[in-house]
Amino acid sequence: MSKFSGTIVLRKLAILGTGGHGKVVADTAEMCDWSNIEFFDDRWPSKTMLEHWPIKGDTQVLLSRLQEFEGVIVAIGNNSIRHSKINELLQAGANIISLSHPAAVISKYATIGRGVVVLAGVVVNASVKIGDGAILNTGCSVDHDCVLAECVHISPGARLAGEVDVGFLSWIGIGASVRQCVTIGSNVTVGAGAVIVGDTVDDVTLVGVPAKVFERTVFDDDLSRIS
Repeated sequence: MSKFSGTIVLRKLAILGTGGHGKVVADTAEMCDWSNIEFFDDRWPSKTMLEHWPIKGDTQVLLSRLQEFEGVIVAIGNNSIRHSKINELLQAGANIISLSHPAAVISKYATIGRGVVVLAGVVVNASVKIGDGAILNTGCSVDHDCVLAECVHISPGARLAGEVDVGFLSWIGIGASVRQCVTIGSNVTVGAGAVIVGDTVDDVTLVGVPAKVFERTVFDDDLSRIS
């Protein structure tokens, strides 16, 4: 909230995405003095409210109203969809912002891209580079000289030691740990609580301690059909 000639001006923020992550992003935005928030979601008009926040339209409505907003952010957990929506908005001229919760600790020597969300309890140390659209979720830590590519998601409580590289669209699960100097490929999913001790290729899912590539079995397929 800012003041001009004694008049209070409310900063207006558009948030695209109304899942649980959208609630947390809105809460963080309010703590960062974004006092006028409007939500947009492609499930509109079948969905018109996110608890006490109104949903004003879908992506196309937001694109038609971009000039009304000082900031726009995409609050969609799916990395691939978030990446697509950010690019669509940027091409239309949206002012994509980043948000850092007041209870996060970010080194002044870190570099944060556009559309990044840093939530409460996060620690980002010196010389870290965070790519556009990344999510640093509650209580995770990213140590010195890590590099996170575009639209990476570091889940709550995950720990990245120093000099870790995480590739495009990869997801580090809740409570997972990554040893120093490890490179994680693109589009990799690291399971909850997994411990990554070596480099990974692209397009795999890793689980366990130490983590190994998860391979589906016939039994897994049978369970998926009846669940």
